Amino acid sequence: MPKLTDREKLADLDKRQRALADEANNVRRNLRERYGSMLADIPVERLGEREFRDLLNHAVRAGGSAAVAALKALPATSS
Repeated sequence: MPKLTDREKLADLDKRQRALADEANNVRRNLRERYGSMLADIPVERLGEREFRDLLNHAVRAGGSAAVAALKALPATSS
């Protein structure tokens, strides 16, 4: 196999990088769809849209385990 020039190597690396970025985006989209479908069984209508968004943003920022522990420590409310 002939040796690739630096330009050919760079073109190949760019192509692979784009393919990996596309794959990462597809996996991210699938994961978000799967998590979104879980919401169908949760009564999210009790929250306002802003509260729901804030809750998720803070949970993601804090990290899953820390957010769950903090929420479990809260007293239960009557519905």
